[in-house]
Amino acid sequence: RCKNLSVSFWNSYWMLPSDVCGVNCFWEAAFRYDYMKTHPSEKMHLAVVACGERLEETVTMLRSAIIFSIRPLHFHIFAEDQLHESFKDILDDFPDEGKVNYTLYPITFPTESAAEWKKLFKPCASQRLFLPLILKSVDSLLYVDTDILFLRPVDDIWSFLGKFNSTQIAAMAPEHEEPRIGWYNRFARHPYYGVTGVNSGVMLMNMTRIRRKYFKNDMTPVRLQWGEILMPLLKKYKLNITWGDQDLLNIMFFHNPESLYVFPCQWNYRPDHCIYGSNCKAAEEEGIFILHGNRGVYHDDKQPTFRAVYDAIKNYSFGDDLVHSLLQPLELELQKTMHTYCGRVYKIFIKQLSKSIRDLYARRSKG
Repeated sequence: RCKNLSVSFWNSYWMLPSDVCGVNCFWEAAFRYDYMKTHPSEKMHLAVVACGERLEETVTMLRSAIIFSIRPLHFHIFAEDQLHESFKDILDDFPDEGKVNYTLYPITFPTESAAEWKKLFKPCASQRLFLPLILKSVDSLLYVDTDILFLRPVDDIWSFLGKFNSTQIAAMAPEHEEPRIGWYNRFARHPYYGVTGVNSGVMLMNMTRIRRKYFKNDMTPVRLQWGEILMPLLKKYKLNITWGDQDLLNIMFFHNPESLYVFPCQWNYRPDHCIYGSNCKAAEEEGIFILHGNRGVYHDDKQPTFRAVYDAIKNYSFGDDLVHSLLQPLELELQKTMHTYCGRVYKIFIKQLSKSIRDLYARRSKG
């Protein structure tokens, strides 16, 4: 029944029965509840790498994580030294309520190859490759790019850790749903995972397993551990890769496909999912769970639907009513974007957001 709801949120929000959901929604909720029940106080670890002009974007992402999440969050923020004080000033003013901690780290790469890693693709982006080696005491971690917005609790993607089988060490979403517009299957000059490759902007990792695993590769018959394989991969493929560290991850999981859990596209929804017509069926049915505004779409006028969501979360003040201060103004702005392909499906941008707000208020009413 939830797939056919088309009325505007604020006219129907309080009239919706609490069980308006299809069978898939029911079983997903049941699994999530069971995982949370057996891991009630588990702290969720979220990492991000911020360089250059990414301060505001990173803070907006962190705000979106705080708004809906249930269990405690620990942010691991890797940033250039000149950004540390700004992060501290902003984060220390965030509402805490005992569930938010953060640690700031410098940008660090292996000494002998630091310059090469830092200039790979975007500045500092390849820092994510070294997180399992730096955060040695962290068992599991959700890495996200700075241009991510959470439209449902971090708890829900964190629960995928409980779905990993015995061989899986990480989870990512496909790079494309439609091979006809896929980049890897049309242009890549290196191996890549699956049909269209995977996107590393949202990457859930069991880092204990990553540190223990020996990876198959095309450089030596000997399997290599995470810390041993990165530099040889870069040396072999650096003239053939376009997207930097994401390409290296695709190569690694091409040779070790049993190690990757692939989650649906609504967990990493990007402009490519709608700029040529809607092609993320899961988002059409259930809404967008995590919005990924790559290509700088939060900061220009090329994709106003994405920018409207970003601006709404950036401008929301903690403690304000989410329906009247966030959701209603956002829907009005989204309706102005219907001249674009993404704007034509603007309701999927608020479908999950409205449910997240309803769930949040239901939790609060129960204390």
